[in-house]
Amino acid sequence: MLVDSFLLLVPLIVLVGGGWLFGGRKDLSQNTLIWLITDFFMPMLVFEALYRSEVSLEAILQLGAAVVILALVLGVATRVATVFTRSSWSALVMPAVFMNSGFLGIPLMELWGGTEAMSLIIVFDQLFGIIMFTAGLIVVTGGFTRRGFRAMAGSPILWAVLGGFGFRFAGIPVPEPILTTFAFAGTAAPPLAAFTLGCSLAGSRIRIDSTVIVGCVLRFGVGIAAGFAAVAALGITGTTRTVVIVASALPAAVFSYVLPARYGMTDATPRDIVVVTTVLSVVTIPVSFFLAAL
Repeated sequence: MLVDSFLLLVPLIVLVGGGWLFGGRKDLSQNTLIWLITDFFMPMLVFEALYRSEVSLEAILQLGAAVVILALVLGVATRVATVFTRSSWSALVMPAVFMNSGFLGIPLMELWGGTEAMSLIIVFDQLFGIIMFTAGLIVVTGGFTRRGFRAMAGSPILWAVLGGFGFRFAGIPVPEPILTTFAFAGTAAPPLAAFTLGCSLAGSRIRIDSTVIVGCVLRFGVGIAAGFAAVAALGITGTTRTVVIVASALPAAVFSYVLPARYGMTDATPRDIVVVTTVLSVVTIPVSFFLAAL
């Protein structure tokens, strides 16, 4: 599993490295790249994935309850941590709460548990996406303000999540050419996000200070503890149990840096936590699988 974890990270490492290389040599606009990801490519990926998902409504509700527990535990823990570190909650909460359950989690679960596990992690990822593009947007835009609610209501990804679930359960047919187009365009979102993260590293250095260390502890330590608490509280067993526990301890999502940057946050903390937790995940992923099996 250690070797498999490293091999799964190779594409992410190559794309981040490519972004770093080109970002240092070419005049690439990070704001333009981020806008393209969040407002064009990602919504199509989300809609198509949710519309085609074969996970039952019962499993979706169970995963939804687990996601709410994870988000609440991690959000509160992050708030408490900022009191002691005197760091910005809005900068720390995104990488602490939101894990890379999409770009890394989906191939990881397919490798481990096949189609069943992969379908579960896709739904898990998109349910967390609902929280990211509602509560997360409110946080990064400054709290319960008119700007925050306007950003949330105008988020193409949020509407893609609601549309994907809504069209599927309402039985509204979507022409196959449209779904094929969405799938084709959507595959560009994760690699472009990783490339953009690399661009942000060009001309700067990764800072590993107390805030970044706390963020890593929250993402891995508190994350997996919250995962165990969620499956115990909800009586989740079998494949779904392993998916929730392992997913809860995945490295910070690339979008936990991309989204704050999209709305003007200049603090480099989310970016640094994403990079450090991704490197450490070569070890933490096998450990989480081992703990889930106990």
